[in-house]
Amino acid sequence: MQEIVNIFVKSIFIDNMVFAYFLGMCSYLAVSKTVKTSVGLGIAVIFVLGITVPVNYLINDYLLSAGALSWLGEGFDEVNLSFLSYIMFIAVIASMVQLVEMVVEKFTPALYFSLGIFLPLIAVNCAILGGSLFMQEREYLSIWQATSFGLGSGVGWLLAIVGIAAIREKIRYSNVPAPLRGLGITFIITGLMGIAFMSFLGIKL
Repeated sequence: MQEIVNIFVKSIFIDNMVFAYFLGMCSYLAVSKTVKTSVGLGIAVIFVLGITVPVNYLINDYLLSAGALSWLGEGFDEVNLSFLSYIMFIAVIASMVQLVEMVVEKFTPALYFSLGIFLPLIAVNCAILGGSLFMQEREYLSIWQATSFGLGSGVGWLLAIVGIAAIREKIRYSNVPAPLRGLGITFIITGLMGIAFMSFLGIKL
């Protein structure tokens, strides 16, 4: 249980998808103009990561990795389908994003139209695929650890996009030099937030 909590906290603060690996920057920069849309997209990312990482863990563990098909009987011990990882992971992600898109359109149409094209683009958000690939690389021992990592990564991404959105709403009233307005000041603030998150590296888990 302690290891699961450690993975969750570490994926939020230390291994933050935005500030540690700069993944998912397209949506992070484009949708972070208001806190409302940022929260909506962040929750969608949490849901997609929370579902796709454990599902891809099961697919990787019981179908794709070397010897994973040994449960089918003799002769399958040497089968290695790991070369299919990318296409299988992307297929699962695309399916989950389609589900999220339909749910958001049904229950919160205002949020659906405010997010626009960026909601279906979660499918090609590199933070989502990165979550599954990091899970595969780190070889988590159980589906609970993989789920904890997926949810923590989503919460970390939500924290990052809501934080930058809140700051961008405030600096509209600031006297920002003309050449830096828009993405310029946003990149500078993102760098400063990344440096601030480096302080969490001292946390002992």
